[in-house]
Amino acid sequence: MFDARVVESKAQQMRRDIVEMIAAAGSGHPGGSLSAADILATLYFGDVLRHDSARPDWPDRDRFVLSKGHAGPVLYAALAEAGYFGRDQLATLRKLGSMLQGHPDCKKTPGVEVSTGSLGQGLSIAAGLAAGLRGSGGDDRTVFCLLGDGELQEGQVWEAAMFAAHHGLSNLVAIVDDNGLQIDGACNEVMCLGHIAQKFVAFGWDAIEVDGHDVSALREALVAAKHEQHPVVVVARTVKGRGVSFMEGQAGWHGKAPSADELERALAELTPTEGEQ
Repeated sequence: MFDARVVESKAQQMRRDIVEMIAAAGSGHPGGSLSAADILATLYFGDVLRHDSARPDWPDRDRFVLSKGHAGPVLYAALAEAGYFGRDQLATLRKLGSMLQGHPDCKKTPGVEVSTGSLGQGLSIAAGLAAGLRGSGGDDRTVFCLLGDGELQEGQVWEAAMFAAHHGLSNLVAIVDDNGLQIDGACNEVMCLGHIAQKFVAFGWDAIEVDGHDVSALREALVAAKHEQHPVVVVARTVKGRGVSFMEGQAGWHGKAPSADELERALAELTPTEGEQ
C-alpha cells in the first residue's frame, strides 16, 4: 500500500547514498541523480513498478530504462534499497571490477534492464521493449523510461516518439527529469527545448505535467499513465541537486564529486525523514 512518508524516506536515504558513493569514487554525476531520487523512489517503493528483487528476470515484471545513464548512482541506490544487491556494493562505484560501473551495465548489475549512457538512445530501446512485450502478449507489462531534459536535444528521441505513437504503444511511459540544466548551463540557453509536453502531444503522445518532488502527485501521474491508451510522457519538474543546498540549481554539480568537507555538509542536510524505518 502506498505511503508517501515511506517513499520520501526512501528518497532521502537514496540521496545520502548518492553523495556518499560519488564522494568515495571521486567522480560521478550528483546533480541529475539527486533530481531524480523522488521519481525512482516513487517507481520502486510507491507501488508503481511491478518488480521482484529476488527474481530480477521475472517475466511478468515491468521494465525500467535509465536513458540518462550518467545518473547511474540514483538507480544503484534504488536497487540496493530494494534488495537487488548488498548495500556494501555502493562503496565500489566506478572501481575496477565493480558491478556498479560509471554508467549502468546490464551484464554486471542485477535489476539493470539495459546498458545505457549514450544519450538519446534509451527511448528507442524502451519503445522496442514495449513493442516486443506487446507482441508476446504482454500488454500488461509497462516499460518506463527516464530521460533528462537536455537529452531531448538528441534527434533520436523524436524518432522513437514517432515510432511509439505510430504503433500505439500504450504500455510505454516516458518520464522527463525536467530540471532545466545540463552540463553547459541552462537547457534553454544551450538549445531551447520549447514546451516539452506540447512537443510530445504533437508527436501523438498523451502528456502529464507534475511536480517531480511531490511523491503523491508523481504516483498519481505514473499510475494514470499505466492505464492510458497511448504512449504517455510524464514531465516531472525537478531541481538539479535537490536536497543539498549548495548543489541545488547549479550546473557545475552536473558531474563533480564532493570533497570530504562538502560530503559532510551534504549529509548534515540530508537528515532522515519522519518515515525513516
